[in-house]
Amino acid sequence: MYENTLKYLTLAVRNIYYLLKNSLALMSVNKNIDPNELSPLSNLDEWEDDVLQRYPDPGSIAQGKTTAEYRNYEAPVRDTVREFYRLNHQYQSYDFVLQKRADFLQFNKKQMPVWDAFQFLNQLVDDSDPDTDLDQLQHLLQTSEAIRADGHPDWMVLTGLVHDMGKVLCLFGEPQWAVVGDTFPVGCAFSNKIVYPEFFDQNPDSKDERYNTQYGVYSHGCGLRNVHMSWGHDEYVYHMVKDYLPESALYMLRYHSFYSQHRENAYDHLMDDHDRAMFKWVQLFNPYDLYSKNPYPPDWKQLRPYYEDLAAKYLPEVLKF
Repeated sequence: MYENTLKYLTLAVRNIYYLLKNSLALMSVNKNIDPNELSPLSNLDEWEDDVLQRYPDPGSIAQGKTTAEYRNYEAPVRDTVREFYRLNHQYQSYDFVLQKRADFLQFNKKQMPVWDAFQFLNQLVDDSDPDTDLDQLQHLLQTSEAIRADGHPDWMVLTGLVHDMGKVLCLFGEPQWAVVGDTFPVGCAFSNKIVYPEFFDQNPDSKDERYNTQYGVYSHGCGLRNVHMSWGHDEYVYHMVKDYLPESALYMLRYHSFYSQHRENAYDHLMDDHDRAMFKWVQLFNPYDLYSKNPYPPDWKQLRPYYEDLAAKYLPEVLKF
């Protein structure tokens, strides 16, 4: 018991050190952003609440809870959510995305064993979540267990487990609106099918002739592999594990928040036939992402041997962040 307590205290101290180190480094990167604009949401789940309101569960995966019970907020649209999207749409420009890719895709912030990474992610737990007190790992286990219960391949189960791992960006000092939120292409005109499209009026790209046409810097049917997406946890975790998981899993990870396409078909003109074939996997994954959360914690002690073997099958022992 003493050894376990010492282990977790050591991990906590090490994580605090890295948080302070990376926060100081990112202050210069985000120097043009008002500090008051970094965290408009009381917790990251507020974005998912809004997605659930826009795309209600057609047939609940989560047991013991109806769609209407998923969130108990009184106001249908909260000011914090509107402010979140205002900031997201204002700042997520083509240049901003290139800057973030150059900074974070070096993966030189931190290295952690897989299960230490989940402990690190658990620092995002927030008491203001109205639905449940479960930590991030338990939420991810609910997604992966729902996938496993339906008999999908083990790589898809693992995809469910790691799909929100990119939210560690918040722990590296990133603004909430550069971690979560609906994703969309940058470098071309913003679709009016994206939530709160009016807020793109403040984005510099909307007035830049290089980026404000239907195709912008792209061409018809160029394929999403050639398109830069807005920056967030989807893109980050995709690059983190792209050498280890099947392509169908990578599509799930990279595009699971791309609602303006996999729900609204707003960017068909950029997709090629390969994208269209692969998006069946994104659409298969999306209900598990949205509707598997419930108040009942998975039994981690019972599940741990299975998931440790599964992670060891596909992922390296140490992940780079």
